Amino acid sequence: MRLEDKVAIVTGGGSGYGRAIARRFASEGAHVVVVDIDLDAATAVSREIREEPGEGFAIPVEANVSQNDDVEAAVSVAIDRFGHVDCVVNNAGISHKPQSALKLTDADFEAVFGVNTRSILLFARHAVPHMQKVGRGGSLITVASTGAVRPRPGMAIYNASKGAAVAMSKTLSLEFASDQIRVNTICPVAGETPMLDKYMTGDGQANREMLRKTIPLNRLADPDDIASAALYFASDEAAFVTGVTMEVDGGRCV
Repeated sequence: MRLEDKVAIVTGGGSGYGRAIARRFASEGAHVVVVDIDLDAATAVSREIREEPGEGFAIPVEANVSQNDDVEAAVSVAIDRFGHVDCVVNNAGISHKPQSALKLTDADFEAVFGVNTRSILLFARHAVPHMQKVGRGGSLITVASTGAVRPRPGMAIYNASKGAAVAMSKTLSLEFASDQIRVNTICPVAGETPMLDKYMTGDGQANREMLRKTIPLNRLADPDDIASAALYFASDEAAFVTGVTMEVDGGRCV
């Protein structure tokens, strides 16, 4: 019950890392607002949580996290339903197909930076003033990528968006420290999520084998690996930890 009496918003909570984070948080006593652009997916995860034993509870919210009005509405739902917000996990992310930077488009840039980077600023804009007013402190957690610190070729915009996410999170950690609002970042390596097959071309199994060989611990990330790191950052065990970028990558970035 490390998150007892805490309320968390988890974006991209309908699948992959977000689903694992939402379920882990609820199992530790948190009330979770599962935010996803796919309402059916968010609803399914919320139902899973409600059907599991434990003190946590979950509700689904449909939102495009790159849009200010949607983010404002999602934060308002959390406050109206649960009375406060203690944690925001900015997990929602998109990518583009691997290709030369010379072939990437303005539309690619706008879409990827909107979801991967602008969303962090938007959730801070709407959640932090509430946290400051309530005076309970808080935790903002960014799920970035090893691409931010050890980029692969062919992913110029994606890597840049995750690098910007890390820099923004570090800056926010300094701006909000006096309010006891901590901001930390997780950088996962490629993992077993729907995003892997959606954005990689060619044979899926061959892609996994290629990626696995680049990871010293010899496997891809499991969503529960990322959920464990997020749980630490959200919990009081990390009360003196802010501005940290944690690589959860099996040694990929060493």
